[in-house]
Amino acid sequence: MLKEFKEFAMRGNVVDMAIGIVIGAAFGAIVKSMVDDVIMPPIGLLLGNVDFSNLYLVLKSGATAGPFASLAEAKNAGAVTINYGVFANQIISFLIVAFAVFILIRGINKLQVQKPAPPAEPTTKECPECFSTINIKATRCPHCTSVITK
Repeated sequence: MLKEFKEFAMRGNVVDMAIGIVIGAAFGAIVKSMVDDVIMPPIGLLLGNVDFSNLYLVLKSGATAGPFASLAEAKNAGAVTINYGVFANQIISFLIVAFAVFILIRGINKLQVQKPAPPAEPTTKECPECFSTINIKATRCPHCTSVITK
């Protein structure tokens, strides 16, 4: 049983998939950092020092009544919140990942050598006597009835 598992795990597709998952997780961490640490601070600054991750709506106060200074404070108090700022961060993160994957696929497609299709075999030929187009397999012209030797 261990031998069969080893054979299964070492198949090319399984190893490729595992590598893809590991690289995808690392890429996701990079994108999250890019959104949280690089893109969102300038956007928040342009919007008047707004931190998107702290945009939320309190539906019900928790043990202590609001207003709360931050989302973390609201969660610690046990408040029920709609975290639309975190959702906005996730949408921006998704758009960045989608754009990066689009650029990556576009680059890969440009790098791939596209071989032109081989020319199709001719299916017709010209009769040497009457110059009519005839089937390539014909041994006699259907128009002038001459014998075709080519």
